[in-house]
Amino acid sequence: MARKLPMYKAIAEAIAQEMERDENVFVMGEDIGAYGGIFGATNGLLEKFGPERVRDTPISESAFIGAALGAASKGMRPIVELMFVDFFGVAMDQIYNHIAKAHYMSGGQVRMPIVITTAIGGGYSDAAQHSQCLYGLFAHVPGLKIVIPSNSYDAKGLMISSIRDDNPVMYFFHKGLMGLGWMPSPDEAAVEVPEEPYTVPLGEAKIVREGDDVTIATVSRTVYEALWAAEELEKSGISAEVIDLRTLVPLDRETLINSVRKTGRLLVVDEDYMSYGMSGEIITTVVERIGNELKALPRRIAYPDVPVPYSRVLERFVLPDREKIVGTVKDMLG
Repeated sequence: MARKLPMYKAIAEAIAQEMERDENVFVMGEDIGAYGGIFGATNGLLEKFGPERVRDTPISESAFIGAALGAASKGMRPIVELMFVDFFGVAMDQIYNHIAKAHYMSGGQVRMPIVITTAIGGGYSDAAQHSQCLYGLFAHVPGLKIVIPSNSYDAKGLMISSIRDDNPVMYFFHKGLMGLGWMPSPDEAAVEVPEEPYTVPLGEAKIVREGDDVTIATVSRTVYEALWAAEELEKSGISAEVIDLRTLVPLDRETLINSVRKTGRLLVVDEDYMSYGMSGEIITTVVERIGNELKALPRRIAYPDVPVPYSRVLERFVLPDREKIVGTVKDMLG
């Protein structure tokens, strides 16, 4: 049976069902117990499973992410919430040098079934230290899987897949998709979610709108900006195909290539920073494989290489949005 759920409830339900299935799954983080997580992703877990398996931690990311590393090496399956991705710097050594590399450096003897959940994204004037995406940084490091859902159905299925994976997974949820009262979320993000457990495979992109003239590849909240832009472009006789990548590692390059081979044009839309990130990797993938088949040079709309402004007017100016997408696509088609 399916019900419409906001993303935060879908994520919490996925975690609860995996905790019921496997006693080795537990949760740690700041305010994830009695408060239920400031983004609601652990809502109701403390009441169901108690403080032994739902552990509120001190404000010490290096300590509790390091504890997850030790627990995973001994057969546990920890889920840790890094409240904002912007805070990862204080646990950089644990994530980059140990969690990402332990399996390789032990010759496969040590598994790291850790899920690190973290909030990303701007759009609500929380300034430069609480509004970044940064998934490109983590995708750059071998050993980490990168998951970025855009709706509640995918959020639950990808979370269950992440928990069951024996590799470390970074699970990024956008604050502007969670369905919380204090931060508006697109109505389209809350979709029907089955009550029973299910998985969405890591490494499979989804074509969320089919089209013939241009491929728009994106993730997270910009999926909706792309879909809204596609509706507007249709009024001008332009048919846009929109791909929700869902995961960056593994990256579904085949779905991407097949789509661009059909449309002949590629636009990448990304709320992460422009330089050295997702947008460049996707464009390079296409150019290296089918560059001679393109009808136009690939383009990208991404966050410019500046700190996220506190000013609401300035932040809106730099965020990717439907108007920028419509204008860029029309320019690509002449």
